[in-house]
Amino acid sequence: MDKQLKIGNINLPKFPILLAPMEDITDISFRLMCKKHGADILISEFAASDALIRNVEKTKNKLRFEECERPFGIQIFGNDEAVMVEAAKIIESYQPDFIDINWGCPVKKVALKGAGSGMLQNPDLLVKITAAIIKAVHIPVTVKTRLGWDDNHKIIVDLSQKLQDIGIAALTIHGRTRSQMYHGLADWNLIGQVAQNTNIHIPIFGNGDICSDKECLQAKNNYPINGIMIGRAAIGNPWIFEQCKSLINNNVQMQLPSNAERLEECRQHFHLALKYKNEKQAVLEMRKHYKNYFKDIKNFKETRIRLLTCDNVGEIENIFSEIENKVC
Repeated sequence: MDKQLKIGNINLPKFPILLAPMEDITDISFRLMCKKHGADILISEFAASDALIRNVEKTKNKLRFEECERPFGIQIFGNDEAVMVEAAKIIESYQPDFIDINWGCPVKKVALKGAGSGMLQNPDLLVKITAAIIKAVHIPVTVKTRLGWDDNHKIIVDLSQKLQDIGIAALTIHGRTRSQMYHGLADWNLIGQVAQNTNIHIPIFGNGDICSDKECLQAKNNYPINGIMIGRAAIGNPWIFEQCKSLINNNVQMQLPSNAERLEECRQHFHLALKYKNEKQAVLEMRKHYKNYFKDIKNFKETRIRLLTCDNVGEIENIFSEIENKVC
């Protein structure tokens, strides 16, 4: 009998598909859409530790979640041990199922300050801060990171062992270095090397370049990972989770959603965004999703431009109605 996969005491499916935390993308509305379509584990947008202890309202709002999102983690980033420990305690008070530490974000404003993937240049401090957070809270702590800073410093094999030894409950590895940003191909061989290490006993989740159910199945079959995390491929495409699970679990490739179904889900997503955010925020942040929601509609360029420039809820609803007349 296969051993039950767990994060701490949290029981997981045999091969979970996770939604990657993405800034200004994985808010409550989008997470709920992904949950509806099969995402097994959800994680918040990343929260800056210094902003949390300064009680910044925008950052605190990232900690909100619905009970139906469980198992749910809140992600934190920073570069100062005392600040990150205090922020982790604040996060724990919101009662997520686990805390995820972001040691992987490659963007300049994060990494060049020594946070996110910037900490990969100082692995001893990375481990020290992680250990302090684990000691300070009473819920599982997980980590998301990259292979290393650059091609000459791919430290993930050694780092994964050190992180397990101090008590992290799971590790997600994005198969690129910080220097790669999001360019080039993810190196799944190194992810697999970590996963097949007989001394590693925590769940290892792979991340990078999984854009379809076939690629998800291929990664599962080729590498001894415990699950897959999907990021950019889910934007405007929450169906990808149930598609991956259908192919993995039942060897059935799901039919792609019709344009009418895409419109209906986009509408629901938009209404959820309006529920949880002010009108301006909802309108602006939905723009990131329209391209994929409507990618298969022919002669759609003019309509898409209108959606991307419109700042009025009523007019957006009118555009949705126009789309409905075309596709239904």
